[in-house]
Amino acid sequence: MKSIVLSSVVVALLVFSGCSTKEPAVDTKTEEVTAPVAQEVEEVMTETVTGENAEISSSTNSLNSNQFSTGAIESKFPTVYFDFDKYNIRPDMQEKVDTAAELGKTTAKSFNIKLEGNCDEWGSDEYNFALGLKRANSVKKALVAEGVDASRISMVSYGESNPVCTEHTRECWAKNRRVNFKLLP
Repeated sequence: MKSIVLSSVVVALLVFSGCSTKEPAVDTKTEEVTAPVAQEVEEVMTETVTGENAEISSSTNSLNSNQFSTGAIESKFPTVYFDFDKYNIRPDMQEKVDTAAELGKTTAKSFNIKLEGNCDEWGSDEYNFALGLKRANSVKKALVAEGVDASRISMVSYGESNPVCTEHTRECWAKNRRVNFKLLP
């Protein structure tokens, strides 16, 4: 009995002595390091604008046009909506899946496709994450059936954490039950 009490006292002392009230030391050297980097970036940007470094300017322009084309292609992908507590593709959404498959096989064939499953706020977090993944998986299966390579498709579920509408109405909840398409390089 004495050894249990003594052991408890020792453990309590170790726990309480391990907690510190000191403020953590802040490294102020990061400000000194980031200032020269910012100056270098500014110098490169100035050189690009003045034409002294046309090579960087052309690569920057091609990068911006590539990002623009990715965004333009991505905006053509439709959003697929689902019924409450369902993950099967509705007949009225099949045309949107067909459109997405055609885009995936032609215009966006050099990109990977990320399917983002989303839910409304009803149900537990765990249930909604699982339902969002099931919705993304049903769209993936439909895309693969239409001829899109399965290795190019990844899925993620946001559950209820990524709403496009936050009102508490049936119409708003219906907008949140969806799968979005994102393009990845």
